[in-house]
Amino acid sequence: MEAQTDLQTYLEQGKEALAHGKGREAAIAYAHGAQLEPTNPLVHLGLAEANLALGNYNVVKMACQRVQELEPEGGLEARTAQALLDLIGQRYERALQNVDAAIEEDPSISYNHALRSYLLRALGQDYDANLARARASRLSFGGRFENDFPAIEKKFTASAIPTPQPEPRENTNGQVQVERESVPTWSSSSDMRRRIIRTRFALSQYPGLVTNALIAVNVIAYLIMKLDPNVFIWGAQANVLVLQGQYWRIFTAMFLHDPNSYFHLGLNMLSLFFIGRAVEVFYGKWRYLVIYLVSGILGGISFLLLSPGEVAVGASGAIFGVFGALGVFYIINRRALGAGGSGAIMNWVFWLLLNLVFGISAGSGIAIWGHVGGLLGGMIIAYLLIPHAGRGRIV
Repeated sequence: MEAQTDLQTYLEQGKEALAHGKGREAAIAYAHGAQLEPTNPLVHLGLAEANLALGNYNVVKMACQRVQELEPEGGLEARTAQALLDLIGQRYERALQNVDAAIEEDPSISYNHALRSYLLRALGQDYDANLARARASRLSFGGRFENDFPAIEKKFTASAIPTPQPEPRENTNGQVQVERESVPTWSSSSDMRRRIIRTRFALSQYPGLVTNALIAVNVIAYLIMKLDPNVFIWGAQANVLVLQGQYWRIFTAMFLHDPNSYFHLGLNMLSLFFIGRAVEVFYGKWRYLVIYLVSGILGGISFLLLSPGEVAVGASGAIFGVFGALGVFYIINRRALGAGGSGAIMNWVFWLLLNLVFGISAGSGIAIWGHVGGLLGGMIIAYLLIPHAGRGRIV
């Protein structure tokens, strides 16, 4: 009984280490487990997963083969082991089929969802990969599984680009000749495609890039405004002036904040940091940027129409739009998120109601119609822009 308890402790230690990208610690824990119970397929599968993180692919193969020997008729661990073997061989579609079968048998294993996320990303299905990663994080209580899988290599080969075929011509003697000199070169097109793919891949390595850039712009604008108060006078959304034709104020106002309150800027940027990074991952960088900017503009227009004689500044309308986009994502993908989907929606509704109640309370000084307009605008834009893979999950 004591040995069994010790084995379970090592298995839990290994899973915890992998969830936090600590391959070496996981390997040590599973090695101890293998000494206690060398015929347990779980410890050998754990050794395979840990050594995959360490890049010891020969050990991964041996450990996976040992799992399959211990489960000759197949099983949960054997399917996952085969998925890892397929991953090493870059047979991503087969690996995905095996890991899907393992998840169907037991959907509570966080590592399998992280593995599924990696395989989907390798196949270019980033949206579904983000869903799988979110579920892996939830099941592991915040694990991110960094460095547990090999880097995804983008291969650029000439064979991937169609080559124009020379056209045959008939000469005066009735013989067919090929005019090879007329074959156009595709090098410029190939180079352009490679640059685009490389750029997209490089951007995908920085999941908070747009959020950090937006925060930086807001902070820099605030510092400039502190040095020159005329910036506030020129850029604030004074609705009387907007109605006289100074329409740019609707846009510039969402990058300015109350010059007499660091709290206003700090609270908005903190909210953007936590909410924006999630939305950026779920929707992708460009969709996220569109959601942010359009929500801010629609919030400004709502404030103009419903509070025509007032003045406002702040990124709150845009941030409420991003918050609305997060809710749309949870609602559309509630089934894919499993049991945690309903909890995420309820949590989102709670914070939404809390913010709205605070906004309409007396003396809050909040441009509530800008918030409401940004929220509704963000939800509509998010629904229109959400990747098509998610639309099939609406129930």
